[in-house]
Amino acid sequence: MTGTEFLDLAGGRLAYEVVGPQDGPLVVCAHGMGDTRKAFRFLAPRLAEAGYRVAAVDVRGHGESSTGWPDHSPQSIGADLLALVRHLGGPAVLVGSSSSAGAVAWTTATAAEGEVRAVAMLAPFVGQPQLGLMLRLVKDLVMASPLLWGMYYRSLYPTAKPADLPGYLRELKATLREPGRMAAVSGVVAPAEGHWTDCAPRMTCPVLIVMGSKDPDFPDPAAEARLAEEVLRPYAATAEVAMIEGAGHYPHAELPEATFAALEGFLAGAARA
Repeated sequence: MTGTEFLDLAGGRLAYEVVGPQDGPLVVCAHGMGDTRKAFRFLAPRLAEAGYRVAAVDVRGHGESSTGWPDHSPQSIGADLLALVRHLGGPAVLVGSSSSAGAVAWTTATAAEGEVRAVAMLAPFVGQPQLGLMLRLVKDLVMASPLLWGMYYRSLYPTAKPADLPGYLRELKATLREPGRMAAVSGVVAPAEGHWTDCAPRMTCPVLIVMGSKDPDFPDPAAEARLAEEVLRPYAATAEVAMIEGAGHYPHAELPEATFAALEGFLAGAARA
């Protein structure tokens, strides 16, 4: 494990950490909004033990990465991830969770041929959530409060809350109280031109969609996963779905063994090709 490293880009500084053998196939993991790279604290060591070089990144404005970026759109986060792949010496497999599932799609669509070997999208949003007035108000409150964000975050683990979740949430809320952090969280969901599905025709590598069967962010998680598969199937070399039974929005942290098992066969074919 390298400890925290930094990559300076035009808009700020990205923090990341690498674990695993230096000669292993590169896997770059990007967390969702309001989280940090420690979201992969259970999955990254398993991948490293399987022989992969795993880089977990704090996306712009989050964790130890700098604040004050001009925007936090999935397109911009996707460009950051591509810069990191090139810095570390790709090609790479990309693993994106929640909002970063869209970001890794943009990375794939803009990368040069061969730079991205495969993509795993964890809990991707295919459509834009339709919220009523009350829910929009609650969302705005949650996006402005580290305390309320922590309460919401906890609710996304319906079956098996990690043993370290209370301490993890304390650390997460402390980070979110730093100046500029909640602005970054809000920025991730700010209106942006284009959706990741717009770039699906350029996603020609293998794609795995990983979805928790009890993900409370979707009325029907299995249907959302199938919809993502239908969007990608005409273009991707392969497009498949792995449902993690009982998991919520963060299967890689809630049920890491099952999530790793779903990724293992996919990576063995895609990352080592």
